Amino acid sequence: MAMPATSAALDIVAMSKHIGAEIRGADLRTRPDAETIAAIYQAWLDHLVLVFPDQKLSQEDFLRVTEYFGEVGQVHRPAKYFPPGFSRILPNILMISNIRENGEPIGVLPDGEMMFHHDMIHAEVPSKATILYSLEIPGSGGDTLFASGYAAYDTLDPQVRARLEGKQAKHHYNYGSQARGDDKGTDAFAEMAHPVFRTHEETKRKAVYVNRLMTVELVDMPKAESDELLGKLFDHAEKPEFVYAHKWRVGDLLLWDNRCSTHARTDFPATERRLMLRTTVKGTVRPY
Repeated sequence: MAMPATSAALDIVAMSKHIGAEIRGADLRTRPDAETIAAIYQAWLDHLVLVFPDQKLSQEDFLRVTEYFGEVGQVHRPAKYFPPGFSRILPNILMISNIRENGEPIGVLPDGEMMFHHDMIHAEVPSKATILYSLEIPGSGGDTLFASGYAAYDTLDPQVRARLEGKQAKHHYNYGSQARGDDKGTDAFAEMAHPVFRTHEETKRKAVYVNRLMTVELVDMPKAESDELLGKLFDHAEKPEFVYAHKWRVGDLLLWDNRCSTHARTDFPATERRLMLRTTVKGTVRPY
């Protein structure tokens, strides 16, 4: 039987200078005490990404853990685009997998790399957090890279920052594609404009809030100027010194803050199985 975690048992180890920490000694099958949950939450605000290794969670456990960070978010992908594996999972859990049955992937986002992005930035109130839990991983590749939007903002060229302060950017995502700005594939897409620099409502820190996959233009700006500035922002925000690269192990549970970090996925062999479960935490405010 799993023993309740206590704050004394938590061992918080930073994974890089700007982003990422591993929480060792926490067994999330049993609800931690309130003090421990508060300590985990603060560690998350401090480090933006938390890694909980060696977890053995049921789907019910996974949803319960998600609730420690806020209200569980709904799956926004329209039901008619649910792959067959969704019939085996509880509501508000997303299955991400390249495993195929009868030639069709059982989950979403099955293959290949994904550019840096914020989850649900194309919604009016984007997700506060995302949690991803690994059940099967390929022998190589499929790493998740996380970049600190705080570090990107704090070190941005002052002239570039001055040109973009107070500006809005438009974000677009098509649920049938993993390509930037794609309006083909399905009729299921969403787009929204948000500030280029977002103020985190809890920490009050500012973060760069655009990304290479979903941000398509700066609002009310000529295309050439928009493309130039966005290119500079993307390149700056993705600098290796701002990034933590996570190599997955079976049983890893990762939590990240969508308000101040982006993430990307590296390519992996299509012949090797990958199976993850994902939840989100519902956002509470429109970005400002």
